Amino acid sequence: MSSKDQSTEEQRLAPIRDKIDALDAQILDLLSQRAKAAQEVGHIKGGFSSPVFRPERERQVVARLQELSKGPLLADGIAAIWREVMSACRALEARQTIAYLGPVGTFSEQAAQTYFGHSIAGLPCNSLDEVFKVVEKGAAQFGVVPVENSSEGAISRTLDLLLDSPMRISGEVVLPIRHHLLTKSGNLDGVTTVCAHAQALAQCQQWLSVHAPQLKRQAVSSNAEAARMASIDPTLAAIAGDPAQEAYGLQAVAAEIQDDPHNRTRFVVVGTYECQPTGKDQTSLVLSVDNQPGAVHRLLEPLAKHGVSMNRFESRPARKGTWEYHFYIDVAGHAEDAKVAKALDELKTTAAFYKNLGSYPHSA
Repeated sequence: MSSKDQSTEEQRLAPIRDKIDALDAQILDLLSQRAKAAQEVGHIKGGFSSPVFRPERERQVVARLQELSKGPLLADGIAAIWREVMSACRALEARQTIAYLGPVGTFSEQAAQTYFGHSIAGLPCNSLDEVFKVVEKGAAQFGVVPVENSSEGAISRTLDLLLDSPMRISGEVVLPIRHHLLTKSGNLDGVTTVCAHAQALAQCQQWLSVHAPQLKRQAVSSNAEAARMASIDPTLAAIAGDPAQEAYGLQAVAAEIQDDPHNRTRFVVVGTYECQPTGKDQTSLVLSVDNQPGAVHRLLEPLAKHGVSMNRFESRPARKGTWEYHFYIDVAGHAEDAKVAKALDELKTTAAFYKNLGSYPHSA
């Protein structure tokens, strides 16, 4: 571009940039007013010991703004912007501590920030068990844990913890999973081993077999831990995502090496909070039946009878050594919805074991 063209471009852009600067100042003033109003809400709620974070209320705020919008902002963009606005305002009232499977840079941390915004105090934990323990003890208000992957299925340990823990599910978030092959140098010179969580290794096994068959595969506690290890050992490569790559200063040998381009992981938010109905909810249950012919069919009859849709059905051994199973079921609707309530009342009488894990807004 010639200097004359550059000068002409700057002249045309100058008034638009001035307009943007003025709009930014207005937006900042309005955000400050919103923050002060949020503080007033916090003072009132504090007098009644009401929870700081109400996911169903925040869901309604975003949905209303998406309906009001006349463009050009997309719905996802509106949700992302207001999530951070509400997170920042919430932090003025009380910064929420959110536990997740660490270390820093895991997809679990990304899920926590996606759901709660960045104005939180993250608490990385060494295991899924620890996430549940710190929330149960009150060291964190909520925990974020992976529950299933679109390629590899359910996270068994999470299902076991949900069964045994008094914690309730109050939300969910689904992340697209993008795995990269990372090293300190950005190449595989001198690299002998690739490290990752066992799930990530499984999700990238075809790519590794074709493009890096010489590398030994080593399972570690998390992809972020693999990235940390690779950041200090040049003989190691890591499979991890963008957050871990940034956190540990690694370079990509190859990007998006997951075998399934649509690979996603679903995370659930656990705590003591119980959500109120929003009209777009889901209820998670754990059920079991006596080992008799037709027992599972009879167990699910109340759902069909009352027109309740089932979004997920997962079986898991009951760990009693008797070939019995627990069934993890997600149904559409809130436990307080009329037809769901009737179906659940019947399920309680037909199931040998019944546990409601919580009703919460269904992820879009």
